Amino acid sequence: MRKEAGFTLIELMIVVAIIAIIAAIAIPNLLSARLNANETAAIATLRNISSAQAQFQATAKADSDNDGTGEFGCFVELSGNSDVRGSTTVGKLNPPVLSGAFRNPVNGFVSRSGYYFKIFLPASDGTAELPDASSSYDWTTVDDDLAETTWSCYAWPVNYGNSGNRTFMVNQTGDVVTTEDSAYTGSTGPDGDAGFLTTAADSITGLTAVGATAGDGNMWRQVN
Repeated sequence: MRKEAGFTLIELMIVVAIIAIIAAIAIPNLLSARLNANETAAIATLRNISSAQAQFQATAKADSDNDGTGEFGCFVELSGNSDVRGSTTVGKLNPPVLSGAFRNPVNGFVSRSGYYFKIFLPASDGTAELPDASSSYDWTTVDDDLAETTWSCYAWPVNYGNSGNRTFMVNQTGDVVTTEDSAYTGSTGPDGDAGFLTTAADSITGLTAVGATAGDGNMWRQVN
């Protein structure tokens, strides 16, 4: 008579236990690797945005006051989605200096690789304006002179703890700074003055806070 072979219940339980142990070890490592990858990508994206801003300003594509000095832009201008402000000849930037992934901000920010990004430009009193938040892209609140020297961009986790832990900022200096003291997450992103040493609320014309308490009460540090 032929004898049928198979696994015993104990053997199956041992296999299941081994799989559970491996999963318990591997899953946290995978999550940590994803967080690190998202944060690294966010830093790289901010540096790309900084390069795009420098190129955009240097070529004076946006010159609302016609003084010959270029102004910094926002996502819809840099990505070629909207006509460049203050110009009757440029129209939409072609070729754009920023990826088409930034062409369609929602509520003023763009989602990329587990992070949200938003660009601030200054009003006449230095307070932060978010031009990308308006579907009509009304530039009247952006100060022509201050926009020639000042801008900032933040990146924060779409889901704190799952897609990232740190919040980042870059501005016209080109230096990326970071904090993880405050759990910015989802639509609750940083205010304009979050990473600055400011005397006026929501101002982005102050010095970047590095190793000191910033506008949001957090400690910000430079990313190497």
